[in-house]
Amino acid sequence: MQISAQNYKKNLIYAKKVVLLQRISSKTTMTTLTSFFSDAELRTAQELINQSNNVVILTHMSPDGDAMGSSLAMRHFLESLGKRVSVIVPNPFPDFLAWLPKADEDIIYEKQRDEADALLHQADLVICTDFNDPKRIGSLGDKLLTLSCKKMMIDHHLHPASFPDLTISYPTCPSTCELVYHLICELQRSDLPSTGVADLQRSDLTNIATCIYTGMMTDTGNFSFNSNYPEMYQIVSELVTLGVNKDAIYNRVFNAYSADRMRLMGYCLYSKMKIFPEHHTALIYLSRKELYRFNFQSGDAEGIVNLPLQIKDIHYSCFMREDKVNPTELALAGGSKTKIKISLRSQGDRPVNVFAKDIFGGGGHANASGGEYYGPLPEAVQRFLDNYKNYFTPRL
Repeated sequence: MQISAQNYKKNLIYAKKVVLLQRISSKTTMTTLTSFFSDAELRTAQELINQSNNVVILTHMSPDGDAMGSSLAMRHFLESLGKRVSVIVPNPFPDFLAWLPKADEDIIYEKQRDEADALLHQADLVICTDFNDPKRIGSLGDKLLTLSCKKMMIDHHLHPASFPDLTISYPTCPSTCELVYHLICELQRSDLPSTGVADLQRSDLTNIATCIYTGMMTDTGNFSFNSNYPEMYQIVSELVTLGVNKDAIYNRVFNAYSADRMRLMGYCLYSKMKIFPEHHTALIYLSRKELYRFNFQSGDAEGIVNLPLQIKDIHYSCFMREDKVNPTELALAGGSKTKIKISLRSQGDRPVNVFAKDIFGGGGHANASGGEYYGPLPEAVQRFLDNYKNYFTPRL
């Protein structure tokens, strides 16, 4: 009997999925992947999960793909264990991430504070994903520090704060979603306590895989930086086998912008981009008035900082945009009504995280960092201009 190419492909995908389901449900480690965590980390994580019933997952302000993907992947996984799980985000997430499975059930602290506070008081475990300091979640961080429940951090940023009972921090990992992938797989090891084993055969593995892939893709610029090692693509292969449609995810994230957003990008490049060739540097900055001119929505600024890096010999890029201080940040703002959000990117062996930390009190990864400045936009711009030459490599 002749089998069509389409049916052959379907049968092959089904066979691979069965093998993976058997691997995971039988609690064996995915043998193609290196063990990521120490035994102490895994046993503590398993103990915290096993002893909890009500779990709240938090992630950082202005949630990006990695924040949304890691928090939602953990939610799906923990719900498969029979836990009651809620995800709380400090403020709204972009529309281009609203399609992620169960994203519509996220509680926005800025708008639903009473509901969020009640869930936090009921929680016996809080998991912090993709942030390493309570300051990254505004006034929600003050609430976090008052809670008596157990806390776990899963993150990949430098210099984690010491507030959690368990800190899973691996700054060399390109995304928190990749850490979550490793954690879910390794928690199925046969030598760990069995009380927390997920029946992943009955859970929606495709949803977990979709959330993880989204964060891996967005935090590496669609695998264009911090992504040059084979194991990452072994993970991607596993996720695609579990049902991820990587092409559809790319289109939903990167090809779903409004016409206003495209016009904003053109305005940034034509009218607002400043080039400093001697230091291979570009700067773009936007006031709130300029943003409103283009009907700015949450997420419209995503990726603008990367655009100048497409120019030959530009290795450093900074993007600043003026924003208002929201209620969750009043304590941090020190009376200022204006906040400047600062994004920094670089290429190759040219770090920007030290500049972000020293000049704007921020931080992040070597090639992707950020910070905030509470005060007028011209002051933030001048602060950049006064300091960038001391940090960014000049032309030889």
